[in-house]
Amino acid sequence: MAHIDYFERKLDDKRRLTMPVSVRDEFLSGVVITRGFGRYLHLYPKSVWDGEVEAALNASESILDERTADMNVQFRRGKTEDELDAKQGRVTIEQHLLDYAGIDKDIVAVRAGKYWRLMVPD
Repeated sequence: MAHIDYFERKLDDKRRLTMPVSVRDEFLSGVVITRGFGRYLHLYPKSVWDGEVEAALNASESILDERTADMNVQFRRGKTEDELDAKQGRVTIEQHLLDYAGIDKDIVAVRAGKYWRLMVPD
């Protein structure tokens, strides 16, 4: 199966994103959705979130490190965890996250290394 780095979809009426069959295996561990660095969302496989993002967010040796605290707020504010539904490979995106990213119905997903950016189409 071809390697996919980009796809476009329409959310259904229940705010569900259907993942392409070729990327569903990446999300067998689960799905984490957070706010991104800009007005877009990050979509992580749970294994990547647990193994790399959590480690990075907890990397500071000082509880008073402002940069680390800001990163924690950025990525934990509104964070959701879910599973792809087994039958159709869908994940529900919470309305507050869609509002943050300005996503209504149409959504673009672009691979950014080990995670995906979800955004409105250009």
